[in-house]
Amino acid sequence: MWVLESEDHQAAVVDGPNAQGALAVCAAEGLTLTTLLTTHTHGDHIGLHHHLDLEGRLASLRVVGAAATASAIPGLTDPVAQGDVVTFGGVPLTVWRTDGHLTGHVCYLGGDAAFVGDTLFAGGCGKVFDGPMSAMADSLMRLGALPSQTAVFCAHEYTLDNLAFAWWVEPESEPLRARIRAVRALRAQGRCSVPSTMAEEQATNPYLRPGSPQLRARLAELVPEAPLETTADVIGALRRLKDTGRHRQVVDLEAV
Repeated sequence: MWVLESEDHQAAVVDGPNAQGALAVCAAEGLTLTTLLTTHTHGDHIGLHHHLDLEGRLASLRVVGAAATASAIPGLTDPVAQGDVVTFGGVPLTVWRTDGHLTGHVCYLGGDAAFVGDTLFAGGCGKVFDGPMSAMADSLMRLGALPSQTAVFCAHEYTLDNLAFAWWVEPESEPLRARIRAVRALRAQGRCSVPSTMAEEQATNPYLRPGSPQLRARLAELVPEAPLETTADVIGALRRLKDTGRHRQVVDLEAV
């Protein structure tokens, strides 16, 4: 989960599996929890809502989430859709609908920050549960066109595994090699690799590089049966290949 703090010490929490972490952060930082920003309705993102409801706290909060999935978001007060603007602490956050991982998934963009839920990960992307793959491809390409300085606040620390897969499909990438070494050092120190920046993603995330001739040639070797004519074809081939887990058997990040 991510916690946003306003100048008057209010807190907005983006997603979360439970209430314990959010309430602990708010207590430690002297913040009053007033707002929940919901990207999608998987249990590890709205467990927070359910727990706050059980504790009798949810009814007093502003709960923002997709109108398309309103019935599945506990306590929803502010249903939003593509292009709507949500304001927290005087800062406007624009809602982007990013279907693919799950229908009705939304992201929140403000300033140089993008809270992208499970659509885009550091070095990867979310699994495609609802699809279609063309929707996921459209969502990723939109996010990938954000300015390079945009901070990418994704919802999971899957970075090393994502980069292992990225190295399997782009084994000659020097920017990727440098990123793997940097993230490996961070994780060895018990530190987080997120948020990343869009510049890092544009340079090393294969799901944002579907036009790369080298990447397409490598995919043709690894999955010769897969069509690679369109952006959705390439992203689909990447995602299905990642889902096999084969990269974990062949990539040794310690040797990169």
